[in-house]
Amino acid sequence: MAPTDSHQTVEATVRRVPRYGVLMGIGVVVGIIAAAILTWTGSFEESQALDVVYPPGQVFGFLLLWTVPIGLALGGVVGLVLERVARRHDRVVQVDRETVIDD
Repeated sequence: MAPTDSHQTVEATVRRVPRYGVLMGIGVVVGIIAAAILTWTGSFEESQALDVVYPPGQVFGFLLLWTVPIGLALGGVVGLVLERVARRHDRVVQVDRETVIDD
């Protein structure tokens, strides 16, 4: 027996969607760079209140705890904004849908 074909023309919406993982990864990298810049520009003098000097590596680690999540969130927000902008340029196209049924 030969397989039977069924052809059908339907409408489909074509739109571009941003890659959230890439944008959030870029946000993490920006957060790391921001922590490095803040560490590099900071002063490492003895604290007046605690009489403690924090080493640059420890300051960098503390700053990473703040800048990386902020960069991650900003990357996600940029992705949402790009998706909203891309949604305005949706296109509806006619596509042929073919189903092959093997008896």
